[in-house]
Amino acid sequence: MSAASGRSTRGETIRATLRTALFLAVFWLVLSGHFEPLPLVLGALSVALVCWLDWWAGLKQFHNVTVPFLLRLPRYLLWLSWQVLRSAVAVTRQVWSPRPALRPVVEPTAAGDLPELAQVIYANSITLTPGTLSLDVDDDRILVHSLVFGDVDDLHDGAMRSKVRRTGASS
Repeated sequence: MSAASGRSTRGETIRATLRTALFLAVFWLVLSGHFEPLPLVLGALSVALVCWLDWWAGLKQFHNVTVPFLLRLPRYLLWLSWQVLRSAVAVTRQVWSPRPALRPVVEPTAAGDLPELAQVIYANSITLTPGTLSLDVDDDRILVHSLVFGDVDDLHDGAMRSKVRRTGASS
């Protein structure tokens, strides 16, 4: 590795870290709404800590999150919230039923057509949905535990996977 390429990589890392810091700072300000000195200092410290952990863990492959992805993400999160609510009601009905029809199953669902970041979003979305849990993520599949076999069938239909793909998440 030449010194010039080392500087280029270091410069890219610094720019990516600064973009992450800016995004986190703006995100923190929007969510907190606090502009007093103490919360601002604590917010800056938390952003610095997250950026340091990001650098230390070597997570730079996720620094190329695009603006279109960020613009599509709220729509996906609204859809996911609705799915979580529907699943929560269904699981609650099952749990409180005098004769629950629970049929736990562990099955893989396809994820090979998704980039790495999209696979992470997909696996986390599965886990956030009550009654399902992502157990393992491989290059081409996600191993899912479900309380009801029908929930795995829903994943096989691909609605959630296609919604994740439409966010434009790439790595």
